Amino acid sequence: MRLALIGAGRIGQVHAQAIDAHPDVTLAAVADYHAEAAETLAQKYGARAIAADAIFEDDDIDAMLIASSTPTHADYLERAARTGKAVLCEKPIALDLARTGEALRVLEAHPVTCALGFNRRHDPQFAALKRAVVDGRIGDLETLSIISRDPAPPPAEYVRASGGLFRDMMIHDFDMARWLLDEPIAQVQAQGSCLIDPAIGEAGDVDTAMVTLTTASGRLCHINNSRRASYGYDQRIEAFGSAGMLQAQNESETRLRFTGEPGQVEDKPKWFFLERYAEAYRREIDDFVHAWRQGREPLAGARDGLEALRLAEAAERSLREGRRIALADIH
Repeated sequence: MRLALIGAGRIGQVHAQAIDAHPDVTLAAVADYHAEAAETLAQKYGARAIAADAIFEDDDIDAMLIASSTPTHADYLERAARTGKAVLCEKPIALDLARTGEALRVLEAHPVTCALGFNRRHDPQFAALKRAVVDGRIGDLETLSIISRDPAPPPAEYVRASGGLFRDMMIHDFDMARWLLDEPIAQVQAQGSCLIDPAIGEAGDVDTAMVTLTTASGRLCHINNSRRASYGYDQRIEAFGSAGMLQAQNESETRLRFTGEPGQVEDKPKWFFLERYAEAYRREIDDFVHAWRQGREPLAGARDGLEALRLAEAAERSLREGRRIALADIH
């Protein structure tokens, strides 16, 4: 696969490293609004820096990875489909359901391999938890608890353009909930506060939130988000069922534990998503390549992006209106 990367920022650099490590993928080109950033990243991996428009006209490029700013995602995704190029797009496709739906209709009219950047599905721990649930190791799944806390809050300027905590941060957890529950979600109830940075509240967002999802059969999922965890990147999942419980724990640099007279001490969790999900990004590229080769659906696709965004919209409405929201009312 000859792949072009749009976006040479932080997440683009993570993807470039994963692409370079894959034996069956060549990073053919890099594009970015800032030409100097594209040139620097391209030189690092032996690629060429080009304008984004040139990617769609280049018959030697098989696929593209969209890691540019969110407002550009849907347009690039549609252009990739219309020119027959496979595409891996960072989440979200767009910040609103209408624009996301338009992009999906283009994909339906011009079918190509399309993966969405819900990288946590590819995390080894979470994937093992999923397999164990499917295999019935805990019997019937009854409740799911997802904890996701960032080490430090983003600047208020980022928050204003991000779409808010539910679309920017919790959307990963909404996708994990859908994937693990594997059942239609019927209702959404959200609570949120601004407890960490007043500037986030002034920007119209919350920095602390809890959401309860209820499935059609009555299964419950609780999602807990915070923009600050003083000890590092807190990423845990607990699945509780009729025959037991599964827990995915935080990753640390080592599994070393000291035990002595003062007590027990372990390493802190890895600091941020770049370290925590490095392997997940590598596996995401691998799944994309194999989906393209085999003509199958990738592990996470565009429809998953739409459904996660519906949950984010429902959570935002629930918080705003102070009531439980039926997901059927979110279109």
